Amino acid sequence: MARSAASRHTTHSRPGAAPVVVPVSGTALLLIDVINDLAFDGSASIVAQAESMAGPLALLKRRATAAGVPAIYINDNFGQWRSDFRRTVAHCTARSSPGHRVSSRLRPTARDFFVLKPKYSGFFDTTLDTLLETLHIRRVILAGLAGNICVLFTASDAYMRDYRIFAPADCMASNTAADNDYALRQIETVMKGKTAVSTRLRFRGTARQPANGRRREPGRRGGRA
Repeated sequence: MARSAASRHTTHSRPGAAPVVVPVSGTALLLIDVINDLAFDGSASIVAQAESMAGPLALLKRRATAAGVPAIYINDNFGQWRSDFRRTVAHCTARSSPGHRVSSRLRPTARDFFVLKPKYSGFFDTTLDTLLETLHIRRVILAGLAGNICVLFTASDAYMRDYRIFAPADCMASNTAADNDYALRQIETVMKGKTAVSTRLRFRGTARQPANGRRREPGRRGGRA
């Protein structure tokens, strides 16, 4: 039986633990594969884990957006090279999709960015590098599914690019709690990331705007949600 969310995150949410300050300028929130129908054999476990994750992540996104931190949805293209992200959102939020509660809770807004990825990492063969450079990003908050696969691969690539990593323990989900704990340990010990729960993150400062005062749009396979 999967452990409860409370027991899973005990080591990352110690009573009296100090807040983790995250500068707004230079930070982006990356939501990985949260728009997902989760329609595959044996998905019941990750659906349950993801539904527990969706609430804390939705609250974190709300706080981040209010502070001026851009939200970037990095989503699998499900092998469809002519994918329409709006159509993907509509499909995944339909009640017939096992992941509809998660997708509905984390539905993107018109202010958010999106990047479609063909493989596990959000960086591999995507416009993410260009988008992060355009937004002057130096730190990334990683969240989403699955913690031990796409989130971990993206974290590894972010680390190799010298981004500072935050991966809130309550904003990632994997097939099992053990898989998720493994991913968090790797991010914390190998990639020097911060894995404190989302409620410990404190946004400070104001967002930096590009020189012309407008956000530039990413290129191929990326854009506004």
